[in-house]
Amino acid sequence: MSELAFSTPAIEPYDPSLSRTSASSTDEDEREQGLMGPPVLIRPKRALRANVRNLSFWYGGFQALHAVNLPVVNNGVTALIGASGCGKSTLLRCFNRMHDLYPGTRYDGDILLLPEEKNIVSEKIDPIMVRLRIGMVFQKPNPFPKSIYENVASGLRVRGITQRAALDERVESSLRQAALWDEVKDRLHQSALGLSGGQQQRLCIARTLAPNPEIILFDEPTSALDPIATAKIEDLFHELRSDYTIVIVTHNMQQAARISDYTAFMHLGRMVEFQATDDFFVRPSHRRTEQYITGRFG
Repeated sequence: MSELAFSTPAIEPYDPSLSRTSASSTDEDEREQGLMGPPVLIRPKRALRANVRNLSFWYGGFQALHAVNLPVVNNGVTALIGASGCGKSTLLRCFNRMHDLYPGTRYDGDILLLPEEKNIVSEKIDPIMVRLRIGMVFQKPNPFPKSIYENVASGLRVRGITQRAALDERVESSLRQAALWDEVKDRLHQSALGLSGGQQQRLCIARTLAPNPEIILFDEPTSALDPIATAKIEDLFHELRSDYTIVIVTHNMQQAARISDYTAFMHLGRMVEFQATDDFFVRPSHRRTEQYITGRFG
């Protein structure tokens, strides 16, 4: 249990006092301008792996999410975009119950894993079990102060895999999936802290892949990387989508257009629009979406 706790990086809790404008007053202003309205949510033709239904979330007395709905397509990439503070990272962290690490948080609504229709934000569901099925890669690379090999193998040991042959096989396959094996195969037992930033992030991806999660969450995984390292991470998405369901938060709309199958736009804790990416950026259906992607705010 201690190793599992160690594998979860520290996350700063949300401070609602940092918000400069209350959601209610801003909503009233936007209604007057005719910008608010019902969300636009298309129904994907592909099978779903998860379905968010009327999800609301509170940090103490501050409501950060308001009745959010979002279908998550199986074996595809769903991108969440929106201005800073819109709730996209809050929504992402609901999927693996990261908010449970802090007191005073509360969920209402459902995140259903399909096809079993298990509500993973229910109080009856153990968040540790959720995290075994849903992995996460964070904004900044956070390798353990261990060897490259142990960074990937540690999560497998927590799950009861101890045979060396099985560990070796899974470590190699995970590093290959993360397009890192050829760069590190001759120094597996050297410190992971000696890798470049881009290599460290791909190592974190390999560490997440090793236990074979069903869904992988990415919270702005390339924002701290240079363009070359970013391109390598983006290339991984095209390969991983055939085996994994991916949800990514990004501030980069061009990145969302390049790597995702579906894109969702959030504003002030509400879902505004969800569409196939090819249609989202060419023919947005909501006026607020059009204003955001054309740079009129955000």
